[in-house]
This record gives sequence, C-alpha cells and structure tokens, in this order.
Amino acid sequence: MWQSEGKVFVVAEIGQNHQGSVDVAKRMIQTAKDCGADCVKFQRSTLEEKFTSAALARPYGGPNSWGQTYGQHKAFLEFTLDQYRELQRFASDAGVLFTASAMDMVSFRELEEQLRVPFIKIGSGDADNVPLLRYAATRTRVPLVVSTGMQSWEQIQRIGDMFGERNNVALLHCISAYPTPPEDTMLRLIPLYRDRFPHLTVGYSGHEMGVQLTIASVALGARIIERHFTLDKTWKGTDHRASLDPPEFTRMVQYIRTIEADLAKDTDCVEKLLANVLDASDYDGTELHTALKEMRVEDRKMLQSEKPCHSKLGKSLVYAKNCFAGHTLHEQDLAVKVSEPQGLSPWCYDSVVGRTVRRTVALDDPIFEQHF
Repeated sequence: MWQSEGKVFVVAEIGQNHQGSVDVAKRMIQTAKDCGADCVKFQRSTLEEKFTSAALARPYGGPNSWGQTYGQHKAFLEFTLDQYRELQRFASDAGVLFTASAMDMVSFRELEEQLRVPFIKIGSGDADNVPLLRYAATRTRVPLVVSTGMQSWEQIQRIGDMFGERNNVALLHCISAYPTPPEDTMLRLIPLYRDRFPHLTVGYSGHEMGVQLTIASVALGARIIERHFTLDKTWKGTDHRASLDPPEFTRMVQYIRTIEADLAKDTDCVEKLLANVLDASDYDGTELHTALKEMRVEDRKMLQSEKPCHSKLGKSLVYAKNCFAGHTLHEQDLAVKVSEPQGLSPWCYDSVVGRTVRRTVALDDPIFEQHF
C-alpha cells in the first residue's frame, strides 16, 4: 500500500457523500478509480457507540439534514454491514482498495474482524480517543492511518508515541476546518512530522479548496494524500463544498505522479516547482506563499477555524453506566462519545480512572470536574 517505494498513496474520501445510496456509492467508487485513486474510503459508525442519546436526539434541521434529529440524519447515511460487503466486492472488481474510518470501538472491530479491510483509518474526531488509540496500538497486524486535526503538537506526540516503532502506521497532518483557509493549512509542519516520527509514514488530509496546497504537501514530504471526493459539489451535505469533483481529483493525481519523486529542499523550491507543474487555473502564487509560512511545533494547537468542527463532532468522556454517589470509577465505567453538552476531554481519561463521584450520574452523562 503506502509503503510502495517512491509512490504517493492517494485516498478518495467518499465518507458520507454518497447521499445514503448504495448505487451512488458504487458510481463514486468507479469514478474515483477512473480518476486515479489508489483507495476509496467510507466512514463506519455504530451510532449508539459514537453518540450519546442526547446528541442523537438534538433537533437537526436545515438544508443539509436527512432527518428531524441528528440521530435520524446519521442513520439515513449509515450503511449496514451487508451493504459494506456489497461495496467492498464492487471495489475489488473495479480494482481499487476499499476501507473505512472506524468512528468507535465496535466499528473498529467490525472493520478488522468482519470486513478485514487492508487498513483502518482513525479520524481526527478520535485522535484524542485514548481507549480506542490504545486498543488500535495493540492490533499490530492491522495497518493504521491516524489523522491529527484539532490536536496540539504535544497531543500529536502522544499519539505517535503510542505506536512505538511500528512500521505500518501513518500520521496525517490535518486541519479540521471545512474548507480550510490557506493561512491555516500549516503545511510547513509536514517536515516536522517527518523529523519527529521517522519510523512512521507521514501524510496529509486536506480540506482546503482546490488542489495546489495538496500538491505542495507532497513536495514537502507527504506520502499519503487523502481528499474528500464528490460527484457534485451542489449536492446536499456539509462535506461537498470542501471536496474535489472528478476533474479536480484527476488533475490532482496527475500532478502528484509528476512530482512525487522530488522532495523540495525549501519553500522557494516548492513555489518554483508548483509554478512549473500546475496549470494556470490551479495555481495561485499568493495563496501558496501564504500556506507555506514558517511553522514551529508550538504553533500547532486547535485553531479558531477548527472550533466549529470540534463543537459539532468533538468527543468527550461520558459515563458508560449509571453510577451512584460514592462509586470509584474504573475503566469500564467510562466511554468516549460525542455528547450534548460536551464534557471533559478524552485526554483526561487516565486522570479520571480511580476518582470517586460525589453525586449519582446516569449512562451517557458527560463527565465534568465538579462531579468529583
């Protein structure tokens, strides 16, 4: 897969841009293959494992909604395991790899044990999901790709260190803003990832408009590229605008194949390389220069542009069962879910285990410091 010598591994993130239709998903798989993708990726969720009951019940109206509540909306877009098997067979016949992001522990096990995908993606929404990351780290035969959106550099180091010296794990630089402003792409962090994690493959999951900044990431050393893919940017759904349509995706792959063997030595080299390679319609020198501004590791923290995504899909520590006042918490008492409202960060997992709750709490309640 992505360890192929000299070749950048290109993933078309179909996600839930399929409009809840298996037929549309098949069209997207075939089109992505025709555009040059090495792999198509979906998103696998077990809704009750990913969301609390309150998060699923919240009203969700508007032009991008597929249901009256967020739970109804997500259920409409979720495929069954049998439908995943059907799509997996279709992708195999089309000659393109098939996988999915595991959005919770149950989904991770399904992808590993039942669908047996070639690798499993852990998205930015679970980059702080301590129990999921630790479990994934023990599955040494399962190649992993982990996106790092919404995380500080200190947290990114913790993620990378969980995987020790494994050679089948990749970290993707990612900014969880849809679309990402050029000044927030922080592309110059990619060489810093490569220096800090020499044993891991480093890639880029981009959400910016257009293709040139993704090509710049390859020049800076990204060996995996993931971009959201759509057949029509006007379709219903929040991801389509920051996705690439077939002509854009095709050009992106062509550009990548042109430059993938050339690692730029500095920013000037990147700018000159792209000026020579990109068509005029894809090149914007001012935008590129802005995106290539100098970066320090201390600059990587959750950005203002990432906060809407975190507010909507960031996960929290919640109670996995009803607990009475005076109960001392064990690992089996805790879960990590999208909650309404948000509670303590999942990075607090270890500090919460062993503490005693001072009040009675219920299943799916978010965990707050005042509970102790």
